Amino acid sequence: MKKLALLLSLCMAFSAAPLALADEKAAPEGAENAGVVVNVTVPEDYDGELNGRLLFLVDKDLSAEDLAEGEEVFYNIDVTGCYVAGKTVFGVQPGDVITMTIDDPDVYGYPMQLADLPDGEYAVQAFFIKYTEFNRKDGTTIWAMADHGGGGSITSNPYNLYSDSTMATVGEGAVELTLSNEIPLGYELAEGQVDQQGNYEDKELVKYVKIKSEVLSDFWGTDIYIGANVLLPANYDPEKKYPVLYYQGHWPGGSVPLSYGSTRSASQKAFTEYWDSGEAPDMIVVTTRDATMFYDTSYSVNSANQGPWGDAYINELIPYIEETFHAVGEPWARLLAGGSTGGWEAMALQVFYPDFFGGTWPMCPDGMDFHAYQIVDLYNDENAYYIDNGWTRTERPSARDTKGNILWTIEQENHYEIALGGLEAVSLGQWAIWEAVYSPMDEDGYPARVWDPITGDINPDVVSYWQENYDLNYIMQTNWETLGEKLIGKIHLRGGDMDNYYLNLSQYRVAEFLDSTGIDYGYSVTFPRTGHSGSISNHDLLEEMAEHMIKYGPENAAEILGR
Repeated sequence: MKKLALLLSLCMAFSAAPLALADEKAAPEGAENAGVVVNVTVPEDYDGELNGRLLFLVDKDLSAEDLAEGEEVFYNIDVTGCYVAGKTVFGVQPGDVITMTIDDPDVYGYPMQLADLPDGEYAVQAFFIKYTEFNRKDGTTIWAMADHGGGGSITSNPYNLYSDSTMATVGEGAVELTLSNEIPLGYELAEGQVDQQGNYEDKELVKYVKIKSEVLSDFWGTDIYIGANVLLPANYDPEKKYPVLYYQGHWPGGSVPLSYGSTRSASQKAFTEYWDSGEAPDMIVVTTRDATMFYDTSYSVNSANQGPWGDAYINELIPYIEETFHAVGEPWARLLAGGSTGGWEAMALQVFYPDFFGGTWPMCPDGMDFHAYQIVDLYNDENAYYIDNGWTRTERPSARDTKGNILWTIEQENHYEIALGGLEAVSLGQWAIWEAVYSPMDEDGYPARVWDPITGDINPDVVSYWQENYDLNYIMQTNWETLGEKLIGKIHLRGGDMDNYYLNLSQYRVAEFLDSTGIDYGYSVTFPRTGHSGSISNHDLLEEMAEHMIKYGPENAAEILGR
């Protein structure tokens, strides 16, 4: 789960079609503007045609002084950040002007429509998300942002365009902006290199690998790559074989697994000293660079919309890593961990491939039971955005602090994603990626929506597909007769009982089922008055994993681990 700035502070260091929308929300007090016009010009010297999503950004807090000091409005794109209005366009040529007006049905704004934007002086900017046409082997076509090493971030992906940030008075004539800037690649590609999934320089104990996936390339009809960041143990010996921790999560860029080498905090410095001292278990740690056209990570499973990422991971990337870096290559010596999105991935991989992995440590995982899809019960609720009480209608929250204060609602976050990506699930946002992973492909080639993104009305047919294919608790319950014995001792769930995204609700349901089976599956623990966290240090996590491998591995496991 990625919720932008909030996640960075809370989690462990671990559409294309035109829009025709009508938002019935009342205009905020003071909104008098009846004629906002935004003209965005493509420079005459731009090379090529533009297809994609144009964003008009407005910030009421930035000043001219801030802009002079290098602030950009697009730094504040967030569900609680700057205003954003979006429009998808195709076939735009150099010198063309793209116009947004209040009566343009293709324009959708958040947190209000363009007509409701109050008059006033603001910092404004235009941003253009470049789309690529993907023609899949099955004959379907979608338009979405191709990865060029930006890790699924619209504001980091090379070749996206933006105007200068400037002060403008909304309500006094048209706002005129020019897409005069392009996010640079930042380096020269060496012969044979591709920019997809980024390129980074090896260090003594840190190696960066990238391979072309044959199965994904076949699915997408174009070359698709998957990369990994590999942390080797101190005194790595290529003649020795090592267990591997496959740590799941969001796009790591060039960062080192487990923040090895970082001195930003005392705990990170202490972990580096622990790793270098040789006291850490002798094992390899791997994170994955698998940004897709839908998000900053593939979720590491096969998907109707994203393709066979599970097959690519299990049958292509892991064998390459194990051969290249001399891994043990046996189930007891393959462990999983991850937080939030990575927590779901770590749980899903263990459930979907129970004979391949020897144990998993999911921390604050995304919803593993769709009775608790955050706070929505997909099986019994009719609407995701509201609880209808007859006389009243109560909005469902999406995020809270550990005191219970609501930070934003599910409706707000979904409408924010519409502004970024339109009605198709290509916003690169959290709710959209869940649909890209869990949903069947719709007739237009895009992910089927589990609920109407405008109204929140739930689609029971799509929910049924989700249940059969991605409700991990349902899958365990349905297949327990054959699956149960393969999960003995392998599941270690950790989370806060005040998870900021209500993910503790799902963990409770999974734990209730596992406890009912009577097997020693591992443990599930939630920590009181704790938010979106796994509440364990990297040092303690590795020590716990070493004990696990010694218990469930071969007689010489302790020797292999350097114990």
